[in-house]
Amino acid sequence: MTNQTTSAAAVQLADIQAAAKRIEGMAVRTPLLRSAVLDDLTGGTVLLKPENLQRTGSFKFRGAFNTLSQIPEADRPKGVVACSSGNHAQGVAESARLLGMPATIVMPEDAPVIKLERTRAMGARVVTYKRGVEDRDQIALGIREETDARFVHPYNDPAVVAGQGTIGLEIAEQAKAMGLVPDVAVACTGGGGLSSGVALALSGMVPGIEFRTSEPEGFDDFSRSLVSGRIESNESASGSVCDAILTGEPGTLAFSILKEIAGAGLVVSDREALDAVAFAFRELKLVLEPGGAVALAAILSGKLDIRGRIAAVVLTGGNVDPQMLQRALA
Repeated sequence: MTNQTTSAAAVQLADIQAAAKRIEGMAVRTPLLRSAVLDDLTGGTVLLKPENLQRTGSFKFRGAFNTLSQIPEADRPKGVVACSSGNHAQGVAESARLLGMPATIVMPEDAPVIKLERTRAMGARVVTYKRGVEDRDQIALGIREETDARFVHPYNDPAVVAGQGTIGLEIAEQAKAMGLVPDVAVACTGGGGLSSGVALALSGMVPGIEFRTSEPEGFDDFSRSLVSGRIESNESASGSVCDAILTGEPGTLAFSILKEIAGAGLVVSDREALDAVAFAFRELKLVLEPGGAVALAAILSGKLDIRGRIAAVVLTGGNVDPQMLQRALA
């Protein structure tokens, strides 16, 4: 189930700038952080964008609120429906709550408990499904046909991509205020809504910047797609601790954008993702979920060599179950 418009031209820098105005005062303008320990370890200058500090604990609130706020008042009582493993769910649920709209979220039954509970706590109705067995899009389609609700795709929607792209605007502005110009940026990548938006914003604000995606092993569909020049799929729907970024294949909109401006994709193991979670907790005093730490993992593991470079790293979410955090720290 995709949005009607899926060409790169569907999202422009002006759309991202307009989104920034819509979400101002609602979304948190997260800081751009530095760590002497991280700089010493990598030999570069690392600028961390901690979206785990964002409202609902991940970047997803940005795109969700930008999208829902543009729904006409007359259509809002019909509500919205979305599919998500948890972070998009919470972003949509919270945005709907703030705008007084009903929300139904289709979530995998094996999603982290903390994400299921918080989505319900925000007032959304949660419908669960068996990942890899049931088709979440068909379930959402049935709900949409029953209610005439607006379907909010987690990454294949221009308004969502524009909202996520506001992170790139902030990185460029905050780095400039620090007297720094990043020459490479890396972000955790699932369907590509965040990565494509951030890459678009940064390419418009910081000419010549390099952008890289980062994914878990076995779910490196974007990396493989960037090599082949066509959309590649993953064989499995589950099997990684990085649940937040497990998608079947890249979004058509995101791929149309990133195939033009992204460099080679980076791939990290679950162990490297968990090591990054532990590093963030111990050294940065930040709580990350594994899927929200794969960009940091790419830096720490040396998959992206940043010696002598200035790198912007997007930490995408911190909605981690205590058991998973304990596993990382162990």
